[in-house]
Amino acid sequence: MNLNWKRPHLNADFYQVGFAMSQRIQAIRGMPDILPKETQALQQVEVLWRALVQSYGYEEIRLPVVEPTALFKRSLGDATDIVEKEMFTFSDRDDNQITLRPEGTASCVRACLEHGLIHNQTQRLWYTGPMFRYERPQKGRYRQFYQIGVESFGFKTEMMEVEHLALCHRFWHTLAVEQSLSLEINSLGTLASRQHYKEVLVDYLTLHQEWLDEDSKRRLHSNPLRILDSKNPEMQSLIQDAPCLLEYLDEASRSHFERLQALLRDIGITFRVNPRLVRGLDYYNGLVYEWVTDKLGAQGTVCAGGRYDMLVEQLGGQATSAVGFAMGVERLMLLLEAHNSLPMLKAPDIYVIADPSLHHDALVCTEGLRQACPYLNIITSGAEGSLKSQFKKADKSGALIALIVGEDEWVKKAVGLKFLRVEGPQETIALERLASFLQNYFESQSR
Repeated sequence: MNLNWKRPHLNADFYQVGFAMSQRIQAIRGMPDILPKETQALQQVEVLWRALVQSYGYEEIRLPVVEPTALFKRSLGDATDIVEKEMFTFSDRDDNQITLRPEGTASCVRACLEHGLIHNQTQRLWYTGPMFRYERPQKGRYRQFYQIGVESFGFKTEMMEVEHLALCHRFWHTLAVEQSLSLEINSLGTLASRQHYKEVLVDYLTLHQEWLDEDSKRRLHSNPLRILDSKNPEMQSLIQDAPCLLEYLDEASRSHFERLQALLRDIGITFRVNPRLVRGLDYYNGLVYEWVTDKLGAQGTVCAGGRYDMLVEQLGGQATSAVGFAMGVERLMLLLEAHNSLPMLKAPDIYVIADPSLHHDALVCTEGLRQACPYLNIITSGAEGSLKSQFKKADKSGALIALIVGEDEWVKKAVGLKFLRVEGPQETIALERLASFLQNYFESQSR
């Protein structure tokens, strides 16, 4: 028999397909996986955040990942970097232009208008989830990244802006990173005062156009305020000598900004006025701010926000006061890592070890124990491996107690019990009194 099978001519693509299928498929560049250990730390941060924000009276809203492209073009501005270069936009099967959301504020406003949440009423809302921007991936800056966002509607005074800043400040304190974050604030004024300032700024920059980089030349007439935010070191002296936006504020905006600063001082929040601070989105007016750190290199902005009173009307609603911020989750986790203070999940209370021949009985026993003691964190070895290897896993888990479903104990309708964090011999506990024994033990530990 001839075993030298020859590839048929017509099956030339077979090898290409087979070769391709044998290759390992990797995640899309800039869209990293969040592995179990990282997820555990993230969950703990989310638990702390949820408790804090609820204590301030904020309610969670969950928003879709995909929105009509027009939503972001109308809200963010055609001349912004996000709309020009960073959005993941495509056509669906009905040729509708849709976009993976690059930020959450526009989606939140759209949802509030669609469901009548802000007409003649106030709202305090928050959300979390993935955002998408087509950028050059680097540490702390990904194409799929996660944000926590807060939006408040219907509040006209500076009290709400300060409440948002106090909420952030309290969160930094809870996470023990407040010493590494500083607050920078600025005011963009009203649309009219900002337009006047833009004209003055464009005149100044045009006189020094030879010093502008290509990106700034492109922005000169479309979005000149963003030039002030340039990180190009060769342009810093030019930016520093530019006319100051604060000198062109109208009286109402100036008064609002001064009252806000006084209130921040009264509640003990330190800040720095940065007259060159602008936000990259067109919908901001009045206060803008950033919480920044020097612990993360170039990606130093951990949280940013401000007031955007014109956006609701811009998206088809009635004029509504609004203020909000977004927090970069990855950057926050990197900051916690730099402090060596990533929160860890609570270790299991009990680790169940079982003789492989008793895996069925061990599972029944464990589920009965979970029903009797639902507040305990109990994990099992799955009866995988020898008893010795299972003991090693139990110790590594950090559990306080190991329960052993072994042959000798089981025939006596009992289990072995060993305290893993204190010295002492293994005990034998009858099944009928196991639940009450554990209840009494953990209640005494919590006192």
